[in-house]
Parts: sequence; structure tokens; C-alpha cells
Amino acid sequence: MENTHQNMGNQGNFGAQPPKNWLVESILVTLFCCLPLGVVGIVYAAGVEGKFARGDVDGAFKSAQTAKTMVLISAVSGIVGLVIYFVFFGGMMLLSAAGV
Repeated sequence: MENTHQNMGNQGNFGAQPPKNWLVESILVTLFCCLPLGVVGIVYAAGVEGKFARGDVDGAFKSAQTAKTMVLISAVSGIVGLVIYFVFFGGMMLLSAAGV
């Protein structure tokens, strides 16, 4: 009877593949792009496989989607930040070289 209860959570996802968890990408964007959004992505990415293993397939896919969204927003904000940085300091260098 105990084995039946323990295995009930996995009946719905037997043989199914868990969704991509985006953990590596979340760690990379946390280190290189945007710390706050990357941390949120890590939290959601870390929960994907646990939810899937408990049989919460829908929750696993929602967590994976949220982690993906955080990764993409973090990457875009990091790129935009770099562009603004280079435009601002590049403009400052041009102005100082021109003697203005």
C-alpha cells in the first residue's frame, strides 16, 4: 500500500520529458547581465524538476516559462545597458577629444 501511494504522483508524467529548466542560462545572466532578474530566474528554474517529479506537470511548465521570461528580460536589459553605457561614455570621449 505504501508503494502505491509513493508512486501516485508520477503516474501522470511516466515516460514524459521534463521541460527545459533554464538554470544554466539563469546563472549566466545573473553573473553577466542583471542580478535581480537573474536571481528570480534561478529560483523558478530550480523548481522545475522538483515540480515535475512530484507530478505537477503544469506547475513545472509554468515555472520553466517564468524562468525563460526572466532570462530573456535580463539579457535584453543587459544589452540595452551596455549600449547606453557605450553611447554615453563614447560621446563623452568624443566631446573631450574635440575640446568642448
